[in-house]
Amino acid sequence: MTASTERRQITGFSNPTLKRLRSLREKKHRKKEGHFLAEGLRILTEALDAGKTPKLLVVVERTELHPLAQKIEQATFAAGGEVIETSEEIIAKLSGKSNPQSIVGIYEDHPTPLTSLDRAQADIWLVAQSLRDPGNLGTILRTGDAVGAGGLILIDDCVDPFSVEAVRASMGAVFTQAIVQSPWEEFIAWLRSGDGQLVGTSLNTDTDYQAVTYAAPTFLLVGNEAQGLPPEYEAQCDTLVKMPMMGKADSLNAAVATAVMAYELLNQRRTR
Repeated sequence: MTASTERRQITGFSNPTLKRLRSLREKKHRKKEGHFLAEGLRILTEALDAGKTPKLLVVVERTELHPLAQKIEQATFAAGGEVIETSEEIIAKLSGKSNPQSIVGIYEDHPTPLTSLDRAQADIWLVAQSLRDPGNLGTILRTGDAVGAGGLILIDDCVDPFSVEAVRASMGAVFTQAIVQSPWEEFIAWLRSGDGQLVGTSLNTDTDYQAVTYAAPTFLLVGNEAQGLPPEYEAQCDTLVKMPMMGKADSLNAAVATAVMAYELLNQRRTR
């Protein structure tokens, strides 16, 4: 039996399929459905390059698709997925933006169990505790991809990595990085069962971030945007480091601090 290669048209805002897709903007519905929204040609192309095809693809009607978008559509059909064409106004409702992208994909979420991680697969792993901002989370995913990190381990109650805002900020890294969600107790027990240096970023230390020789694999731990790391978490780190602040600000944005630290780890690997 061959897969369908016919698009389905949606013309009304009250269409049940559209309502279901719009509901994926809310975490409770993403969890229930096990799916999330991704928008834009670049992000969907990154997904395809990572071997991920949408379960459902939405494109603007009466518009000639970019060759890369055509490739995504063909892959969607080949994988047994569905393609819907609709108006720009309806796509704007899906994306929540007044100037939406012309292509939206619906994907299965893909959280990775902590116990399935191969810590030897990468020298750098990013760990974030109680992040609240989806833009920060997405940017940290993008940083992880850039430095060749193995993935992002989310500790305790973090913002949903599959939210529209986090996926958008990741610029496709949500498809290339392993994403793990774990309570602290489970993470630290797993970490101490094998090799791995836990490096925390903190204001409660005098150790400069460039004064440490980092051992692979390095697990870089950053805390909540407002509170930083809890003292009991800092106490379990192998080392705490901080970046010099030469002005009046006492700290960097969480995503920026992660990027600075991640590139220090990478540069140490490159110069050895």
